Parts: sequence; structure tokens; C-alpha cells
Amino acid sequence: MKCVRLTVAMLIATGVFVFALPVSDLMAQSERIVYYNSQRVFQEYKDFRDAQDLFDKEVDEWTQEGYDMQKELDSLKTEFDKQRLILSPAKVKEKQDEIETKTAALQKFTADIFGPNGKAEQRNQQLTKGVLDKVTAVLEKIGVESNYLMILDAAAIGYAKKSLDITDKVLEELAELH
Repeated sequence: MKCVRLTVAMLIATGVFVFALPVSDLMAQSERIVYYNSQRVFQEYKDFRDAQDLFDKEVDEWTQEGYDMQKELDSLKTEFDKQRLILSPAKVKEKQDEIETKTAALQKFTADIFGPNGKAEQRNQQLTKGVLDKVTAVLEKIGVESNYLMILDAAAIGYAKKSLDITDKVLEELAELH
């Protein structure tokens, strides 16, 4: 989600900046505008892969817990449907209340974990924040050291020369952080 927001923000900033420069200035500065491939960085950067693996494991656990709750609810409904005709009105009401309670618990669990601003979203942000901060710091370092005017994300570019791609440099710098 942050990556999408970051990309959108970069697109907006890039569009405003590029159109604000006269064409001659842009051409003169073109070698100072470079790009990196954020998708490749996230695929190849070990810290991000580790964070993604941990997040995937936690999501699998939450999914299994939800599946188990659903299975228990389905079993309860099946049992109730089979016994409904032989149960007293009080017992029917008791079983229906139990089914409603379990249904509400499952819905609450699903919303709390996977809903907007749920536990999964918060955990993803928590795990990726440090990684995104490192990538941003590396981009800033490279930009300052190489006197780049701008570093764009490849996702925001329709075409650029391969010689302007600094993804390998970004990955090298990230590797040196360890």
C-alpha cells in the first residue's frame, strides 16, 4: 500500500517538476535524472524478503484460524439442521443463539484481521517501514553523492535508457548496510 502511495506521489511530483522545466533545461540535466526498479529491489533485497516471508506466515496462521472458526460454525449448523425437528423450542432457540454468536465472532475476527486498518494491514506496515526507510536513505545517499537531480521509480516511467538505471547501485548500497 505504501509502495503504491509512494509511486503515485512520485508520479505527481515528477509530472509537476518535468513540466515546470523548459525543454532545454531538461535536456541539459537529463544525465542527472536516473531511475531504479523498486520491484526488483524488493524482490532481491534480503530484508524485504525476510519481512515478506514473516508477514506471509502470519497471514497463513490468521487464515487457518478463520478457516477453523468457519469449519466449527458449519459443523454446528449441520448438526442443528439434522436435530432441529426433535429439539424443544427452548433448545432450538439456544442452538440458534449459539450459531449467531459464532457467526458474529467469525465476522469480527475477519474484520479485525483483514478489514481496513486491520491487524494484517498494521503488521504489514510495521514490517515494511524499516525496509522502506533503508531504501529511502540509500536513494538519498546515492542522489547526494552522485549529484542527481532526481531519482525516479521505473514503475512511473514509460521509457528510459538502460544506462540511467541505478538499481544495481541501490542493491549494492543496501547490501553494504549489513
